[in-house]
Amino acid sequence: MEQVSNFVSIIIERLKAHYPVVNTQLDHTNPFELLIATILSAQCTDNQVNKVTTVLFARYPDPDALAGANLDDIKKIIFSTGFYNNKAKNIKACANKIQKEFNGKVPRGINALTSLPGVGRKTANVVRSVCFNIPTIVVDTHVLRVSRRLGLTRATDSVKVEFELMDILPKTVWNDIGLQFIYFGRQICHARKPACNRCFFNDLCPFALTALPDA
Repeated sequence: MEQVSNFVSIIIERLKAHYPVVNTQLDHTNPFELLIATILSAQCTDNQVNKVTTVLFARYPDPDALAGANLDDIKKIIFSTGFYNNKAKNIKACANKIQKEFNGKVPRGINALTSLPGVGRKTANVVRSVCFNIPTIVVDTHVLRVSRRLGLTRATDSVKVEFELMDILPKTVWNDIGLQFIYFGRQICHARKPACNRCFFNDLCPFALTALPDA
């Protein structure tokens, strides 16, 4: 157990050294905007989502406005984010439920958030972490991949990974470490061609130790 604790401590220290300040790259001014932006970010870059939400929120700035929007108009605005048919239906329905069942305010609770159309645990945890400062671990494809390669989990299900990480990581780092893993996954630990040769974990990462030529 002590060995695992030391291993985890080293990971935390190195991530903090390389990514001392982490923030979501999705532009927003309130929980509602971040919620909708996160739904739109599925299979889309943050940069593209930011371009789209600038237009979307200028026209539909709150749950009431988006809930009453014409579905085809929403589709036209968010077309470039991909999967626009489902996304348009989800964000309109999500806004409608927030307006009708939560008095126009994005709820804080995980169960309430995941009851909203298009909102899974990842999206809910992004909002809870960033907007409400509730300790959560956001598990997206980068976090899942990095956690498995570092040997922190063997699970392939994002919810299982979330809870396993919660068991081994101190709560004080939960909100940052998800974003740190995302930064790291985007910059170094790529899905297809990870840059193990310049990775600051390559002396202890099980994946890198088998992937490097001189391992």
